[in-house]
Amino acid sequence: MNNKIIGFVVLTLSFAGGWMWMDYQSALQQPLLVDRTVLIEIEKGDSLDRIINKLEAEKLVLKPFWFKVIALQKNALKKLKTGEYELTPGLTAPKIITLFVQGKTKQHAITFPEGWSFKEIMRQIEKNTNIEHTLNGVAVENVMNKLNLDAKFPAVVSSPEPEKNAASTPDAVAAKQSPEGLFFPDTYFFEKHTPDVSLLKRAYDKMQSVLQQEWLNKAEGLPFKTPYEALILASIVEKETGAAAERPQIAGVFIRRLEQKMLLQTDPTVIYGMGDSYQGDIKSKDLTAATPYNTYVISGLPPTPIAMPGRAALNAVLHPDQGDSLYFVGRGDGTHVFSATLKDHNSAVDKFQRKKK
Repeated sequence: MNNKIIGFVVLTLSFAGGWMWMDYQSALQQPLLVDRTVLIEIEKGDSLDRIINKLEAEKLVLKPFWFKVIALQKNALKKLKTGEYELTPGLTAPKIITLFVQGKTKQHAITFPEGWSFKEIMRQIEKNTNIEHTLNGVAVENVMNKLNLDAKFPAVVSSPEPEKNAASTPDAVAAKQSPEGLFFPDTYFFEKHTPDVSLLKRAYDKMQSVLQQEWLNKAEGLPFKTPYEALILASIVEKETGAAAERPQIAGVFIRRLEQKMLLQTDPTVIYGMGDSYQGDIKSKDLTAATPYNTYVISGLPPTPIAMPGRAALNAVLHPDQGDSLYFVGRGDGTHVFSATLKDHNSAVDKFQRKKK
């Protein structure tokens, strides 16, 4: 009788052990998701049990006991990182735990297009629910202070001549008050709950880096005293044309006009100076209004950029076309006709703007 009992117990234990081993192997190899993607957020203070509950709430094919065992085997209990994770079909329990340990969180994206103003950037940030908003209600002129960037303009305002103190020039003072043009247009990837200031600092740092690279490789004999002046003109070139091939030509026109003490007379600066009063049309009175950005009235460059220029626009103003044109007018298809004389320019205006032939 005793032998039968012992045999039965051994058989039962063997069966149970075999079943547990197969169940464990299943937990190791079975995908927890088959045909859908799930977002899971691990928050600060979440225990492993709490994480398992979140996974179960999303209907993952989960074995909680074995999930804990696998986590213990990986020594993962104190290594799980907070953040939002994208769990895709085919992931097994070990792979999900590894994902949590490595902190490979879901990356969201935000794009700042070339030619956008700082106000447009902020509107894009404000409507993105994955960003932590800390700048709501902060006036534009106070943004640089909020970012702790008011005194950090090495690439933007440094003068190539060491004896000159560029930080005291008018354009440097304007830059410290205005964030316009100081952020590089690009697509930026970020984790959920990334603060807006963090994204802006990244865009700022990238503009510093790109501007410095372009400035160090600039052509000789340009009329810029500081990289910031080049940034200002690049923003104008960015707004003047969407035709990439024309940027050096337009930059050449503006640089020759600066060199010859001619007014720039560029509509995008007028529009920028009009602010919210611009309703899609420039009137004759707008061209005579005394604003710091009305280049039909002021000589030289406006005090700040008017938008975010991309690398191509920066490169264009630092490597402008060497032609003789001083004027250009739009054809109506996004490209321009360039002229060296006012007579030829007026003829082009008659043909393409006034529709006279």
